Amino acid sequence: MLTKCANGFGGLALLSLLGDKAFGAAVTSGGPLLPRSPHFAPKARSVIFLYMDGGPSQVDTFDPKPQLTKDSGQPFKMKMEPTQFDSNGKTLGSPWTFQQYGQSGIPVSSLFPHVAQCVDDLAIIRSMTSNFSEHTNANYFLHTGSGLQGRPSMGAWAGYGLGSESQNLPGFVVLNGGLIPPGGLDNFNSGFLPASFQGSIFKPSGQAVANVTPTEKGADLQKNKLALLQKLDAGVLDRFGKIDALESAIGNYELAARMQLEVPDLMDLAGETDATKELYGLNAKSPQTRTFSTQCLVARRLVERGVRFIELTCPSGGGDRWDQHDNLKAGHENNSRFVDQGIAGLLKDLKARGLLESTLVVWGGEFGRTPFAQGSNGRDHNPFGFTMWMAGGGVKGGTIYGATDEYGYKAVENRVSIHDLHATMLHLLGMNHEKLTYRYSGRDMRLTDVHGEVVKGILA
Repeated sequence: MLTKCANGFGGLALLSLLGDKAFGAAVTSGGPLLPRSPHFAPKARSVIFLYMDGGPSQVDTFDPKPQLTKDSGQPFKMKMEPTQFDSNGKTLGSPWTFQQYGQSGIPVSSLFPHVAQCVDDLAIIRSMTSNFSEHTNANYFLHTGSGLQGRPSMGAWAGYGLGSESQNLPGFVVLNGGLIPPGGLDNFNSGFLPASFQGSIFKPSGQAVANVTPTEKGADLQKNKLALLQKLDAGVLDRFGKIDALESAIGNYELAARMQLEVPDLMDLAGETDATKELYGLNAKSPQTRTFSTQCLVARRLVERGVRFIELTCPSGGGDRWDQHDNLKAGHENNSRFVDQGIAGLLKDLKARGLLESTLVVWGGEFGRTPFAQGSNGRDHNPFGFTMWMAGGGVKGGTIYGATDEYGYKAVENRVSIHDLHATMLHLLGMNHEKLTYRYSGRDMRLTDVHGEVVKGILA
């Protein structure tokens, strides 16, 4: 009798838990992507990461160096660190001019005439550093906080900490313009976090997700099949218990069913005004510009639908990313032309709609470039001092933070590590990076490992 009573009380407790969104009910009503409370009041609700694949040159974009221009063509006067290809030439001044913009008077290169108009919304960090000078390791480090494969992406951590405000779309979306970064899809993986938090790859136009269109002719038949699938999945869970792979698979099937209704509407830009399309650059002559501009517009639409973390990759077909080991001028001009108008359109549109204050926009690559030439007209990888910027979401616009030396080679003032960047992003989302942990392999793991300080100098 005591055994039966004990089991009965356990059953009552189980029923209560199954009705709780944090436990069993999560499997069939949004799962782990249900919104969760942050550690403290957030400034940002969503993140858009504009990933500049390959590493833009800081001294040619947002960190002008007159001394570099003055000494161009002369032997480089600082000690050179080992480089990726060890084909180091002479000091190489920037081929582009810089001009001050906005009330802040921040100088921006002629590579970015459109973004320059938004400079009063930017917090430009000129003192970024990385631990790696090779693309794959540096990409893992930028995306996951570790230079090794297999750790959760920052987008996955954001979803794990906060869930998503959209139950019909993934919490972490990667808009693939055509160039998946070196290191592959592991840059967007969930690692040891539950699989539901991994990034979902969307194409920026057309059928964004493979097989998202319902295959059944009748809605009732599709609905009945999905109901049967849910019933069978629930039976498997009853037999095997809580297993991440099973629960994530069930959650993904259910999310996929909801996406069949949501994604076509998301990707249908017919309702956008001609002025909006022109603002983003959807009518540009370059197909790469049109591709990235479309990504930027879709990113805004994803934010409007409550998606937590969105990453944009660079368009393909216009050269070797931002990775100009030679022919710097043509390469950087191509890449900037592809992204400049779309980024500016995104910032202006978010601001006009009142969304910029709750959306954190982050721009940058995995490292910068050397101030001396590789060969005669290129730049090698430089992790010792480079530039990234943030806008919106609690960031103090019109700000320059940190500095590199007179040649733009190494960070010399207010150095900011990738761990600091991650800590700051999580802080703006309302999360303490030291408390956002996941127990794995006998220790509490976190995005920032045992490092990271919030960059308070860029906070509004």
